[in-house]
Amino acid sequence: MKKILVVFGTRPEAIKMAPVVKALQKNKLFETKLCITGQHRQMLDQVMDIFAMKADFDLNVMGHNQTLVDVTCKVLKGMEDVFGQWRPDMILVQGDTTTVFAAALAAFYHKIDVGHIEAGLRTGNRYSPWPEEMNRLLATRMSTLHFAPTETSKNNLLDEKVDPKTVFVTGNTVIDALFKALAIIDSDISLNNELAAKFNFIDHKKRLILVTGHRRENFGDGFLQICRAIAQLADRDDVQIIYPMHMNPHVRQPVNEILSGKKNVFLIEPLDYLSFLYVMRRSYLILTDSGGVQEEAPSLGKPVIVMRDTTERPEAIAAGTVVLAGAEQEKIAGYAFKLLDDQVFYDKMAHAHNPYGDGKAAERIIEILSS
Repeated sequence: MKKILVVFGTRPEAIKMAPVVKALQKNKLFETKLCITGQHRQMLDQVMDIFAMKADFDLNVMGHNQTLVDVTCKVLKGMEDVFGQWRPDMILVQGDTTTVFAAALAAFYHKIDVGHIEAGLRTGNRYSPWPEEMNRLLATRMSTLHFAPTETSKNNLLDEKVDPKTVFVTGNTVIDALFKALAIIDSDISLNNELAAKFNFIDHKKRLILVTGHRRENFGDGFLQICRAIAQLADRDDVQIIYPMHMNPHVRQPVNEILSGKKNVFLIEPLDYLSFLYVMRRSYLILTDSGGVQEEAPSLGKPVIVMRDTTERPEAIAAGTVVLAGAEQEKIAGYAFKLLDDQVFYDKMAHAHNPYGDGKAAERIIEILSS
């Protein structure tokens, strides 16, 4: 049996890794263990419960006001301790977090193979997104297998002289997870009733705008501009805006200062995954600086305004499912007003093809690992 250690630490990683974990655990060719770093604690635990995943190792690195250096050092040392207890043949990491970089580095130090899921995404700007772009670049150099979600991602890796024999296009596992989670919601009447009651303030006569924002590169003036754009939208009588606020004080301070008390704006605590999908499904359009939302929303037919200057997901722009507005009030509000007022423009985005896969990425990854 091949010994596989799956490592992740944040909610987005957990969501995208869940289909891979479940597929590995069903396959008798693998002995699979799960290590969580706890880089995000509460939000991570919610996803673990939804997908019935249980950690074999928990590094529990979450700390108050910790720096990237703190997280990196804790994960690096924690992984060394894990390898002392159980040495895998390969670790699997996903995406671009500090957990990914530090876990891959720890595996490299111990001459353990690394499989990188969602490999090859690039903006070409090492500081945007920061530190994620550099985390991806470094993870690539330390990885043995590269599971690219798209042909574009594959080509990025080949341009960097990664061995073509180690690069595979699989689709993105976030679509696998999305389909599984929607099936959970749709098959559970009591859960549906619970979600409807939780969001009973939604006015069905108004169009719902969902907002998420947390990127470090937007801290400061960027978030001020984002909030001013949202305030501008909130002056319309035909919309409602739901903003689940990230826990980071650099996000919460400007959001509360500018949007608190605004009519039609609901500032709420972070949502668990199923609640977030429920709201996403009910929304008319989405404003975000998140990567995962750019991948999920097209499967639900929801246009996305990306509040970043760059995106490592250019396929979505090429497909027409997202537009790039930067953290600029005028552009964000301009695109939002156009989507609200121009039905042809809205329909073109809403009906565009999702470039991120068919929900079978995990199957492909397991097949590659089995060969």
